[in-house]
Formats: sequence, C-alpha cells, structure tokens
Amino acid sequence: MHTLSKKEDNKEKKEENTAEAKTAEEITESVEGTEEVQEAPAEKSELELAKERADDFENKYLRAHAEMQNIQRRANEERQNLQKYRSQDLAKAILPSLDNLERALAVEGLTEDVKKGLEMVQESLVAALKNEGIEEIPVEEKFDHNLHMAIQTLPADDEHPADTIAQIFQKGYKLHDRILRPAMVVVYN
Repeated sequence: MHTLSKKEDNKEKKEENTAEAKTAEEITESVEGTEEVQEAPAEKSELELAKERADDFENKYLRAHAEMQNIQRRANEERQNLQKYRSQDLAKAILPSLDNLERALAVEGLTEDVKKGLEMVQESLVAALKNEGIEEIPVEEKFDHNLHMAIQTLPADDEHPADTIAQIFQKGYKLHDRILRPAMVVVYN
C-alpha cells in the first residue's frame, strides 16, 4: 500500500506541476498581453507626438512663408514709392530758384531781352519739374488747410467771405499725391 501511495503522490505532484506550468503560461501570456496593451498606447502617443510635431512644423512653415510674402510685398511697395518720389529732394532744391526767377520777372524796368531769357529759364524748369510729376498746387478761392498755409489773415466782409484766399505769397507744389510745399497765402477770416 505504501507503494501505491507513493505512485499516487508522484501522480498528484505531476498534475500539480502541470497545473502550475499551465498557470505560469497563462500568467506569462497575460503579462505579455498586458505589455502589448501597454506598448500600444505608448506607440500611439509617439504617433500622436509625431503628428503634433509635423503639424507644428507645418504651421511654422506656413507662418514663415506668409512672412516672406509680406516682406516681399513691402519691399516692392517701398521700391515703387522710391521710384515714384525719387525726384522729391531735387525738386525741393530747385523750387527756391524757381521762386527767385518769378520774383526777378516781377521787377519793373527789365529789358525785353532779359525778361525773355528769364521766362525761357522759368519755362524750362517748370517743364522739367512737370516731367518728373511735380505740379503747382492749384489755388482756388477757398482755403484748404491740406494744401495751403495761412501766413496772414484779413477781416472778412460782404465781398470776401471767410476762409477765402486774398493773396498768394508763395506757390505750393506737389509730387503726385505728396505735398512738397504748401502754398503760402493770406486768408480772409
């Protein structure tokens, strides 16, 4: 009987070892399955991080591209303005000479030859300025603070209403839409 019991004990131990082995395999599979589950979110988060970085890089690229376009647009506008107003400094230097010619022509007692010569010089200067886009500011009867500078006022009356120009002291000039020098005028007030 004792031998039988040893065989039964061995058989029971083998069954227990087999059961333990099966349980160990199940636990290992379970742990491995858990690791796969744990790795899946880690891979997913890495993928999400990569997508976020790609989106961030794309956003930065689009911003840089837009900034470059803005820089190019501003440079083109600046270049066009420089071209459009390139003769501004020259005009400002020439205008006093033109004023002096007009004053010289207003002097009485000039010979016809001198007067004719001064008029020719004046006409050539005005034509050269006009070719560069520089024009005299038209002086209408109504005072416009954007185009005129009031240097003196006179009292208004029935014949001369307020804010009308009485006299022009110095002509004003503009280059395209930019005022080079406002016209200096006397205004009824």
